[in-house]
Amino acid sequence: MTTPNELRLLPWSGPGDKPCYLSTDDPDGYMSRLADNIEAVQLGTAKALLDDASETVDNQDTSLDEMRCLVTELTGALRDVCRVATSRGRLRATSYPSESTY
Repeated sequence: MTTPNELRLLPWSGPGDKPCYLSTDDPDGYMSRLADNIEAVQLGTAKALLDDASETVDNQDTSLDEMRCLVTELTGALRDVCRVATSRGRLRATSYPSESTY
């Protein structure tokens, strides 16, 4: 049986916003590659939003509605980035247990 620290936290959530995990011995399998690709998209989206946020904050003409929209998008992107970081930290700890600082 696979232990919880061997499971990969996937970059999406299930019903009720519960985490989804992948149990596999194949890091190049379809689901692993799908998760890698989605993580890459999520990180790219977060980077683009960060660039937009810098411009928006510097613009004195930004409306309150525009700021609320930006904050909502940034909150979602930050949530995704935290999930990716957690997942990758778990993968690293499983792959290189002697290097883990957790």
